[in-house]
Amino acid sequence: MKSFDLQRMALDKVPLDFLWEVAFRSLYTFVLVFLFLKITGRRGVRQMSLFEVLIILTLGSAAGDVAFYDDVPMLPVFVVFMTLACLYRLAMWLMSHSEKLENLMEGKPAVIIEEGEFAWEKMKAQNMTEFEFFMELRLHGVEHLGQVRLAILETNGQISVYYFPDDLVRPGLSILPEYCSERFERVPEDGDYACIRCSEVLTLNAGAKILCPRCKHHQWVKASTATRVT
Repeated sequence: MKSFDLQRMALDKVPLDFLWEVAFRSLYTFVLVFLFLKITGRRGVRQMSLFEVLIILTLGSAAGDVAFYDDVPMLPVFVVFMTLACLYRLAMWLMSHSEKLENLMEGKPAVIIEEGEFAWEKMKAQNMTEFEFFMELRLHGVEHLGQVRLAILETNGQISVYYFPDDLVRPGLSILPEYCSERFERVPEDGDYACIRCSEVLTLNAGAKILCPRCKHHQWVKASTATRVT
């Protein structure tokens, strides 16, 4: 076999006019995916659960194979799409009649912030770091956790945020990037400080050097009391 053989790399053993068939196969699979999404009523990936993403990945594999492999027939792929569409409808019907099955397939929403602090025990069960949460919260216009009364991680990965009114905002952990807030092991002055790991807020005296009573971490930042800018 010749290395860097442009004929082999570009077309291998198929004739040049097979490219027209590839274009037709691609249109065919595009229409099948479009119809599947219309049948299932999905509008975007951000609305999809893990179960739905799994089905889309399976469809993508079938669509990709039939689009450019000349030895993959088109009718069986159509059967794959129709079978998965029926499976999806059946799964949705079963989940609507069984809360246990729905929780198994879709998962449950998880509270990640309560009353301005991380719901620490609940958050540890999620497959996201606090930095990912911080990014999502910043996209909601949150500067520190004391502005947030309740935040819920939904089953589709989005975060629902409910805020304190400005007059009830409490001292909280800043979620701005690290360079925006200095960290301390020994606090320099009296004031409210937040644990950088679990967001516990304590009033500390100047010179205090303690471990967080909640998570045993040793670094603190000044708690922010800024109100939201809307």
